[in-house]
Amino acid sequence: QVQLVESGGGLVQAGGSLRLSCVGSGIIFSSSVMHWYRQGPGKQRDFVARITRDGSTNYADSVKGRFTISRDNAKNTAYLQMNSLKPDDTAVYYCKAAVLRSFAYVDYWGQGTQVTVSS
Repeated sequence: QVQLVESGGGLVQAGGSLRLSCVGSGIIFSSSVMHWYRQGPGKQRDFVARITRDGSTNYADSVKGRFTISRDNAKNTAYLQMNSLKPDDTAVYYCKAAVLRSFAYVDYWGQGTQVTVSS
């Protein structure tokens, strides 16, 4: 059974930092492409960052230079370091694993962790 568990969310003042973690089980973590998405109040779920198996990264323009995605395959964990947080970063943050199954990628999602940035 595939399971992704996020943690590290909370309430922080504008300008502060948080580090989110996503622990995966039931998958070959090292061969999965890991993502972070977020969904603000009344908004759609949007892409935040991605890290491939070889460590290549991509970011949404809104978080470039402030957020850093990383992974520790030995711990089956992906991270999202968030610095210089803004009220607009307030959202539920979701971890997604894209896992290669029989020549196609299958997406698995975590349950989300709330991040609230106060002004």
